[in-house]
Amino acid sequence: MQVTIHAAKTNLSKLIEAAIGGEEVVIAKGKRPVAKIIPIPQTGFIIGVLKDELAGTSPDFFEPMDEADLALWEGSE
Repeated sequence: MQVTIHAAKTNLSKLIEAAIGGEEVVIAKGKRPVAKIIPIPQTGFIIGVLKDELAGTSPDFFEPMDEADLALWEGSE
C-alpha cells in the first residue's frame, strides 16, 4: 500500500497495524516513494539463557582478598 504524507499523518496508527500484519506500507511525497513503515521484530528477554554455558563460580566481591591478590591489586608486588 502506498499513501501520501498527509494520509500517513492522518492514519498513522492504522498504517502501523497494517505493517505489523505484514503489509508493506510506503509513504510517498507526491508520487515519489520516500519512506517505508516496517515492524520491528519483537523478541522476549530470557533470564538465565547462559546458565548452563558458564562454568565455574563467580568471585565473591565481599570476601577479603588473599595477600598475593591484594599485593597485585595495590601494585606492591
